[in-house]
Amino acid sequence: MNKHEKNPFEANHMKHHHGNNHEFPEPAKIKEILDVVSEKIPGLLKELSNLLYSPESARNYAQAAATFYKELRDAGMDNRQAFELTQQYMSTLNLGHIMKGFNHD
Repeated sequence: MNKHEKNPFEANHMKHHHGNNHEFPEPAKIKEILDVVSEKIPGLLKELSNLLYSPESARNYAQAAATFYKELRDAGMDNRQAFELTQQYMSTLNLGHIMKGFNHD
């Protein structure tokens, strides 16, 4: 490629270079991305909520906690130890609790 040819791998051919080595997309491209995100995110959140809070999910959560507790008891732990460890285990399965950790307000 000679110096007069444009490199096809350079996005926008450095059209939006702002004093650093980062290129910025065209405003129309940003709008297009945000439109897609705003269209898709609500549906994804609804699906995630249905997955996490459905009756089937609650049954699976309860079964997992009960199995965990039973295994601890079968391994010889007393009720108090097994209960405390089961509480900790259950908190690791609680997405709402986990997400609070990301909120730094």
